[in-house]
Amino acid sequence: MNQADLPRWATSVAMPLLNLLSALLVAAGVIYLLGENPAESMGILINSAVLNPEGLGYTLFYAATFIFTGLSVSIAMQAGLFNIGSEGQMYLGGLGATLVLLALDHTLPGWLLIPAAIAGAVLFGGLWAFVPGYLQAKRGSHVVVTTIMFNFISASLMNYVIVSHLIPDGEQSPASRVFAESAWLPKLNSILPVLGETPLNISFVLALVALVIYGIAVWRTSWGYQLRAAGLNPHAAHYAGISISKTIIVTMLISGGLAGLAAVNPVMGSTHYLGLNFPAGAGFIGIAIALMGRQHPVGILLSSILFGALIQGGFDLSLEKPNIPPETFIFIQGLIILFCGAMENLYAPVLSAMFKRKDK
Repeated sequence: MNQADLPRWATSVAMPLLNLLSALLVAAGVIYLLGENPAESMGILINSAVLNPEGLGYTLFYAATFIFTGLSVSIAMQAGLFNIGSEGQMYLGGLGATLVLLALDHTLPGWLLIPAAIAGAVLFGGLWAFVPGYLQAKRGSHVVVTTIMFNFISASLMNYVIVSHLIPDGEQSPASRVFAESAWLPKLNSILPVLGETPLNISFVLALVALVIYGIAVWRTSWGYQLRAAGLNPHAAHYAGISISKTIIVTMLISGGLAGLAAVNPVMGSTHYLGLNFPAGAGFIGIAIALMGRQHPVGILLSSILFGALIQGGFDLSLEKPNIPPETFIFIQGLIILFCGAMENLYAPVLSAMFKRKDK
């Protein structure tokens, strides 16, 4: 039995779970070497990130951003593209939202201002991804190379824009002014008071809506069929009448727009200003989420919550266990990327052998 012949539940559920457990097992060994009890440490992490209502609010807050970056990478993967530029596209999305807010937050009411800022984030993120998409479609420049380069360009550009043009007079902090309260995203604690005073806001609801739209668009529309056909076999798709160039450009626009949407949560829902390096690696975490979630809406949601829990629980764990530095959880994220990405097929031969014996 080949890997392609494995049941769908084996490739979509069993293999990702086995890879995750392998990563956590290695992480447990590292925690043990640091002089701490792995079981006790895991209990602290789960309690602070999931069982504690306020901690759960922070976990879902982080997850909202990761859902958008995971969708950004996933939609590109459906077309056979590896968009590594979600970090830079999210950065530019934050700029797009900020420019709208700085210009209009004292004139427009919130019900107009917030959608306008969200549109600005989508537009700037999409346009930043358009150039690598165009270069891939029309000039053959590989999207992996160009999106990596654009991450560095976006970082330098944002450093210039914020430091030279957005810092208010008399301020030293490299950030824009605080937006008017009408531009702040409504928090969900008014609906779910049990979550306490957390920054969880309506961007989490928007992220869930985006997951549903993504699932319907990719698997229930003719456009989604063309997208997946172009990703699976571009030559066959071309002979079937699908424009590969158009598919690449449109997909990268959508991918960049989703990455731009990821900026809405931290910029408009938490800090309420544009600061340097606000993406904080969320675009790269989106790559791990897309790989671990197998580009499926449910997988993306669960993977995003997992990474949100690692950030929230890891922060509290490092406070309670000084022997475990915060950098340990960056290492754990790397392990998850390693096992769910580069080694995603590690258990495929074992599962194939099991099913082969069962068939006999």
